[in-house]
Amino acid sequence: MARYFIDRPIFAWVIAIILMMAGILAIRSLPIAQFPAIAPPAVSITATYPGADAQTLENTTTQIIEQQMKGIDNLRYFSSSSSSAGTVTITLTFEQGTEPDIAQVQVQNKLQSATPLLPQEVQQQGIVVAKATQNFLMFVGLYSENGAHNGDDLADYIVSKFQDPLARVNGVGDTQVFGSQYAMRIWVDPLKLNNYALTMADISAAVIAQNAQVSAGQIGAQPAPKEQMLNATVSVESRLTSPEEFGAISLKTGTDGSIVRLRDVARVEIGAENYGFSSKWNGKPASGIGIKLAPGANALDTVEAVKTRVNEIARQFPPDVKVIYPYDTSPFVRLSIKQVIETLVEAVILVFLVMFLFL
Repeated sequence: MARYFIDRPIFAWVIAIILMMAGILAIRSLPIAQFPAIAPPAVSITATYPGADAQTLENTTTQIIEQQMKGIDNLRYFSSSSSSAGTVTITLTFEQGTEPDIAQVQVQNKLQSATPLLPQEVQQQGIVVAKATQNFLMFVGLYSENGAHNGDDLADYIVSKFQDPLARVNGVGDTQVFGSQYAMRIWVDPLKLNNYALTMADISAAVIAQNAQVSAGQIGAQPAPKEQMLNATVSVESRLTSPEEFGAISLKTGTDGSIVRLRDVARVEIGAENYGFSSKWNGKPASGIGIKLAPGANALDTVEAVKTRVNEIARQFPPDVKVIYPYDTSPFVRLSIKQVIETLVEAVILVFLVMFLFL
């Protein structure tokens, strides 16, 4: 074989040039990420049961969902984790080469049969099914320079301003917020509750009944007499928006006409939806969001697109709120690509010298 190419140097040059051109075309279309996609695809199921401990979650939610996860194509195994914070995560791992989208659809279909058997609180919170990616591409954080905004304020900025826009950036597979948005918090005093002969069920029923969105209908809607000249839609303020409005919720009416209101037995304030996170940046209040790369996406293009979108949104923030990137894998990826290109150029030069000298 060596003699064949030595006797035909032009043919050897043509093959070398074709191989080099094919490599140049191929390297431009290769996916770029920090790690190669050698891990088997996985799908995660996340459910929340507010106030439940890990054992309650295991008995009422985790086991019911696991019992329905059978008959799924190419499923290798699944694992679950129930936390005392009321959150359960079930990760289903599939055989290498399984299409993640098809696996996600099959898991969602199986989950439909388990949903009616779950507690009502879990159904109300919603169950999230997503393609699981283990590694974070980058973190985007916010911190307050002078402490004018606390961690809850910054977390609400992350959820309301960053989470949805960044999740829609091309190449982003998933996001995880290290914090939570604002929520109306009702801190009940059990002694006062006992003094008024009330229970938590009474408070829950009153809040649900008096904080409901209703449709008030129309004035002059059809059918109407011929003399009717006006047709108007009635808009009413039905949802409560402030702690004062929630505090005025009526819980109980006494025989003497007295009314027990929510503020008489509880403290109502706007706070965080979840107090499971506490973030600091150099001792200053902070919050952040983790970005995970979608399968097959270009890590460098995704990082640039995320930073561009973040800079656009950050223009509307107060002056003391600053954007930081405490974790970013793109420098490592760029360095790896640079080393690959340098090695490729060195290899081309060596091949050229060998062919030129010996052929």
